[in-house]
Amino acid sequence: MARRSSEPDFIEALARGLDVLRAFEPRQPVLSLSDVATRTDLARPTARRILLTLAELGYVRGENGGFTLTPRVLELGMAFIQSLGLWEVARPHMERLVGWTNESTSIAQLDGADIVYVARVAVPKIVGLAVSIGTRFPALPTSLGKVLLAALEPDELKQVLAEPSRSGVTPRVQPDPKSIDKMLRDVRAKGWALTDEQLAAGIRSVAAPLRNGDGKVVAALNVNTSAAETSLDVLIEHHLPRLLQTAAAISADWARLHSVPQVVAAVSN
Repeated sequence: MARRSSEPDFIEALARGLDVLRAFEPRQPVLSLSDVATRTDLARPTARRILLTLAELGYVRGENGGFTLTPRVLELGMAFIQSLGLWEVARPHMERLVGWTNESTSIAQLDGADIVYVARVAVPKIVGLAVSIGTRFPALPTSLGKVLLAALEPDELKQVLAEPSRSGVTPRVQPDPKSIDKMLRDVRAKGWALTDEQLAAGIRSVAAPLRNGDGKVVAALNVNTSAAETSLDVLIEHHLPRLLQTAAAISADWARLHSVPQVVAAVSN
């Protein structure tokens, strides 16, 4: 087999070992030596040495006259999977949402009476407030905050609303305390929240919850627009369905990520 790279640091033997691992498929979990050699385009002696090495390391085992993978191969991808955070899971979905809407999108989490931005894919726009990772706004006048507050239990919600904001931003519109309960009940019923120039003039947005595998709201995702450029009709009729689709996809990926079992390698003394 010809060397596949001219880079001096390229390790051909390692590449061939990975080729052997990738040769196994769900529909044919047991492969003969000839099968492996054919699928990897390796000479039989080379394929045999690699298989025996992988068997010694515990990644394959002999079965029914051939070879099959062992559960230990899960370790190879587990470190990557378990290191993923919400941003890595959400980023490709957020980029797709920006492509659909040509508007910025952000993820925020609740911190006391404020929201804090933890992820963002931005489109250059002329808006009244600068937003970056770590930006803090009062929760109530934002669509992200409404979604997050609506997910709280009554006692927790009461405690959060009693806290002062630490954002340093004075909202353009302060929600009437008597209307807060009705507003949040409406968010719970619809499954999304809208804000129209409540935080600052010229800014409107719509947000939806992001949930983990237990159905708990862990964050919120929005589409943020300029009121001068995007009407409420466009925001709700065009952007909102795509936002809800994206939030559902991120939630599903987040749930799958955390449903992956922990794999503990056996340690021999």
